[in-house]
Amino acid sequence: MSGTREECVFMARLAEQAERHDDMVQYMKRVACMGTELSLDERNSLSVAYKNAATARRQAWRAITLGAQQETPDSQPAIQNYKRTVEKELDELCKDILDILDKYLIGSASTAESKVFYMKMKGDYHRYSAEFKSGSEHGVCAGYAQTAYQAAMDEATISLGSAHQIRLGLALNYAVFYNEVLRNSAEAIKLAKKTLEEGTADLGSLDPLSQQDSRQILQLLQDNLSLWNAGGQPGQDGTEVEEM
Repeated sequence: MSGTREECVFMARLAEQAERHDDMVQYMKRVACMGTELSLDERNSLSVAYKNAATARRQAWRAITLGAQQETPDSQPAIQNYKRTVEKELDELCKDILDILDKYLIGSASTAESKVFYMKMKGDYHRYSAEFKSGSEHGVCAGYAQTAYQAAMDEATISLGSAHQIRLGLALNYAVFYNEVLRNSAEAIKLAKKTLEEGTADLGSLDPLSQQDSRQILQLLQDNLSLWNAGGQPGQDGTEVEEM
């Protein structure tokens, strides 16, 4: 194949079916860097590609971190070396999509929906970076994530309805960020509760199919809110909405 837009999108879908997430990333990266605004399907494919690739590495990092606590001191150097390998891959992946978002996507977004979607992605990948970094680097990534999330929230509040699935997904991830990265459960609970109340009240403005999608996100918010109110941590990071 010569690598036209249509061919890259086709190959990305094929890679997704084959669960070759890194290949899907490369095909959708080519599409995103072509300089033309992405269609809805292309936008979603880009998000799925990077999310799946990042999730595999985030899960690997967590497994290694947990495993290290159960091993002897003699094994720690090898474990930490392997952990750094995973961190390097995740760091490069996050920097890659953040660069694409800043150079090609956010500035060229022609609709509020697209802009909020991309700003949410920017917040997400800075959050993923903050998860495995420490010290000042952790603080810098967390700061960038909060700036992106808040900018997206400001735009969503003005331009998208309270029950819009992208606005709900943004609030879901922003609340997770407050709880898991900033360790500020009070703000996470406040945002989740406000979003639940306003989103539920506005469900009637949506068509039946959109209502179904939004209800699923509202349920994730409710699940997280219940855990946070009880002082617990969600078993997953609450970002499944990106794959819907």
